[in-house]
Amino acid sequence: MNNAILEIRAGTGGEEAAIFAGDLARMYQKYAARRGWGFDILDSNETSLHGYKSLVAEVHGEGVYKDLKNEAGVHRVQRTPETEKSGRVHTSTASVAVIPEVEAKDVQINPNDLQVTFSRAGGPGGQNVNKVETAVRILHKPTDIVVSCRSERFQHANREKAMEILRAKLFEIQREQAVGKVSEIRREQIGSAERAEKIRTYNFPEDRITDHRLGKKFHNIEKILDGDLDQIVKAFQKTN
Repeated sequence: MNNAILEIRAGTGGEEAAIFAGDLARMYQKYAARRGWGFDILDSNETSLHGYKSLVAEVHGEGVYKDLKNEAGVHRVQRTPETEKSGRVHTSTASVAVIPEVEAKDVQINPNDLQVTFSRAGGPGGQNVNKVETAVRILHKPTDIVVSCRSERFQHANREKAMEILRAKLFEIQREQAVGKVSEIRREQIGSAERAEKIRTYNFPEDRITDHRLGKKFHNIEKILDGDLDQIVKAFQKTN
């Protein structure tokens, strides 16, 4: 499987957590550009300071899932936020989920299990986006999974993209042979975004990124956040 659904959510830390989620989103977007991958934002909840409360993107290209799957988990940042007046270092988190895309034939979905609603997409995109109900939200009633897409200009295209996200999430559940609640399955991959549940720490005062699974440290945070993820990706490849 090459393509993947990338989901980023702000965790503990208020506005700073949303800013950090935005930093991660741009890091993956720039890394995708370096690799020649496509990066399409399907749905997002933006904040006023270039942050995201949540973002869902489709990343497509050769080796996407293989190289991004180790990004799944809770990322922690330690730095002085833009909004901090007294110069104190804050700790905030954002969670990342990476789910492989699957073909429609791999997951059977009963149409009667779906509750589909439409709304205006909002945001930039011209009159069609703002005046026509093109945004799609799908609730999968048996699991309470909710997916949405508003990136396309037409309702049917957004519906298909939303279904792709839903199929990926349901396939991941089947693959893990999970029997509990969806929230428990999700927690296994990305945790509850509490500060203690972390896979990686971005320490700005010391210009150091620590990956707690590899037990390795990387320097030059700004370069890595600018999309230079190769050294981290390659470090995981050496462990496989």
